[in-house]
Amino acid sequence: MKELIEKIQETYAAFEADATAQAEKGNKAAGTRARKASLELEKAMKAFRKASLEAAK
Repeated sequence: MKELIEKIQETYAAFEADATAQAEKGNKAAGTRARKASLELEKAMKAFRKASLEAAK
């Protein structure tokens, strides 16, 4: 589960950087990367939720 948390943190950092670049600088490519990262975050968060529920049993 620790590796999953690290992956979530790395993906969020990439998302945050790209989203900021799009919002502040109007970088369209960064917006595309941010949207892709948000989908990866969604999948990672679902995996975390599943792992967390398994660990709680």
